[in-house]
Amino acid sequence: MTESRPEPITFPTGRPGPFDPPEQLRSLREERPITPMTYPDGHVGWLATGFSAVRSILADPRFSARRELLHIPIAHPLAQEMRSPAEPGQFARMDPPEHTRYRRLLTAQFTVRRMKQLEPRVREITEERLAAMEKAGPPQDLVREFALPIPSLVICELLGVPYAEREEFQHATAVLVNLESSTEDMRAAFTTISGFLSGLVTRKRAEPADDLLGGLVASGELTDEELTNIGIILLTAGHETTANMLGLGTFALLRHPEQLTALRTDPSLIDNTVEELMRYLSVIHVGPVRSALEDIEVEGTLIRAGDSVAISIPAANRDPSRFADPEHLDITNPAGGHVSFGHGLHQCLGQQLARVEMRIAFPMLFDRFPGLRLAVPADEVPIRDAMAVYGVHALPISW
Repeated sequence: MTESRPEPITFPTGRPGPFDPPEQLRSLREERPITPMTYPDGHVGWLATGFSAVRSILADPRFSARRELLHIPIAHPLAQEMRSPAEPGQFARMDPPEHTRYRRLLTAQFTVRRMKQLEPRVREITEERLAAMEKAGPPQDLVREFALPIPSLVICELLGVPYAEREEFQHATAVLVNLESSTEDMRAAFTTISGFLSGLVTRKRAEPADDLLGGLVASGELTDEELTNIGIILLTAGHETTANMLGLGTFALLRHPEQLTALRTDPSLIDNTVEELMRYLSVIHVGPVRSALEDIEVEGTLIRAGDSVAISIPAANRDPSRFADPEHLDITNPAGGHVSFGHGLHQCLGQQLARVEMRIAFPMLFDRFPGLRLAVPADEVPIRDAMAVYGVHALPISW
């Protein structure tokens, strides 16, 4: 056990390229799997970069997800609000037994049957977007016309949100995840989404429906406030992450043509392609964060009770002790076991839905447009590095 700390770092930033995390993460991971880090509020906690350490922390119930115990690893306009106790329904920022209750209700809605039922609709939605792009002709912005609409439509169908109202939550969500938004704009965006979901819950109570939100209403176990807050989490997370994987994943495949050729030659590689892209790109590039409830030793480092530990998903997903040749994209390598969906109690509820969307959308895109290419130089593609979810703001493409 080591209690002596080297000089604390600050959260690493600055990417050498659009697909690679900050270089400092690699050197930190090579030195030690857990590094002392100074947080913007002055708290001196830790940054976990090693794969084994990350999985251990995420799986250990002695590390809390309660947000009033956490320190935020980067400057954030709503840092004060983010450290207040979770409101009813905000299950992602709770520990058992409260988290367990919500997780049980939600797991009952994210059934394999429901995911299977959505597959034909995902194909229809993808076909509709591709047909619209083809009809409009090149060039197009793949994010606006393809990557964002598909998961937005799917999450609307899953939750029972009228797609005609999608612009309300899409715009507000974009403000919420933009780390450069003003405090006032973020608060206004949250109020917009909250009001939107609150109205939707009221409608679901009046007119029961066979969708996920309707199923939660029918359970009779949740208040309107709980349902609204659950809806906010599912709606925002359900389209932001997958949209950025579709946009950034397409960009990565276009910049690695040998990988795209391998997928076209052997379509059975699609499952592994999706897993490898999630490992390689790691769009959740800030956090999650946990707080030690007691003194805990992890990988030879003593983490004191009350210390916050920020998890680096990109660093863990490129740890050579777990993945062969991790700095390179290789869709033929088995990429299972990555932590892009988290690990342990808080592992992403919607991960199977995200996989379904990507397994369908990527092959259909490249089959429809075999000559797909960037419409601008690669260094002119606008990157979302100031966002909570990494990706591209736009991806101008032609064919």
